[in-house]
Amino acid sequence: MPTSTSKRDHILHSALTLFAERGFDATTIPMIATDANVGAGTIYRYFENKEVLVNTLFQHYVTLFTNTLLEDYPKEHSTRDQFHHLFHGMVRFTNEHEHALYFIKTHNAAYFLDEASREHFNRLLMILQNFIDEGKEEKQIRELPSKALIAIIFGGFLELYKLIRAGELEASEELLAGVERSCWDAVRHPE
Repeated sequence: MPTSTSKRDHILHSALTLFAERGFDATTIPMIATDANVGAGTIYRYFENKEVLVNTLFQHYVTLFTNTLLEDYPKEHSTRDQFHHLFHGMVRFTNEHEHALYFIKTHNAAYFLDEASREHFNRLLMILQNFIDEGKEEKQIRELPSKALIAIIFGGFLELYKLIRAGELEASEELLAGVERSCWDAVRHPE
């Protein structure tokens, strides 16, 4: 039985990497099978088709990301402290699951997502929107649409991690602290 779990895990890991790097449409089951070192038929033992595979991945990683952001969330702290927690949750999640945040960002509005995947993503989005909306009420966050502010934060963060993965930047504590301050400056209410 451990071999079965191991094969499934290899399939999921390979699919995540390929979907993140190539996108859903450019990734084929044979590509995933080759990367996972299994036969294409093995994939179909675990997943009915590519859509089921990508939805399984999407739901799994959105749930992990949501849990990472909510873990020890400082509800009673300042908006800035909450932002710090969320930013470091993104860092921790990205460090633990290298391609997952990019995969979520590039596939969250995809045509192949099923209702369960959309619900998982909406729960994640609500955490971020609630943070933004509460920050706006407290005059700590800019008066821009929540989705625009979320795009500013995630867009900058994802570009940073692309540069880190490409070896163009080193993910030092100093760099991450500076990027966090820059992201905060981009969304905080001007004083």
